[in-house]
Amino acid sequence: MAALPPDLRKALLSLPQKEKDQLLTRLVSQDAVLTEQLAFRLLEGPEALDDRRTFLRTQIDDPIRGYHQTPNDLLVIVRQLQARIGYHAKITGDTFGEVELTVRLLNRVLEHQPATVARLHGPTQPLLQHLARRAQEALRQAEKLHPDYHLELADDVNLLLTGLWASGAAPLARELGLPPRWGAI
Repeated sequence: MAALPPDLRKALLSLPQKEKDQLLTRLVSQDAVLTEQLAFRLLEGPEALDDRRTFLRTQIDDPIRGYHQTPNDLLVIVRQLQARIGYHAKITGDTFGEVELTVRLLNRVLEHQPATVARLHGPTQPLLQHLARRAQEALRQAEKLHPDYHLELADDVNLLLTGLWASGAAPLARELGLPPRWGAI
């Protein structure tokens, strides 16, 4: 984003308060993400974070359980859910929630779709590559979190790693350098 020229900045700041307020509301309303971020921050507050996470958990659990005709159908759903998780993090700034929900998503795929993830072959390769890469990214993000969060995440992350190493994604996990257990605690 380009900085305002000093003269324009001075002129804007010297406008009457009513005009500044009108300009601000017009500018904010043009950016949907900014509008939602402000609504979360100013109207909902941090108390709504648990409700948003709970809502996302149900969104994650429901579609993963069902029958999927092809591994690519499942991959499309996983990518859509991952996008929702990323959007949640962008709106709320919830980095812990992003890691927790991503790990939950990957665990649900491994748990509820064992036949689909059992073998690494042509049709399942894109799905398994996605799972392995997402697991790697989740581990990277988890490492950056405060060590207190590591205790909360350890069981689920280790369940994910165990599932990956027991699935058809094991060669991909090895290739990416994923550990068989998370040693953050």
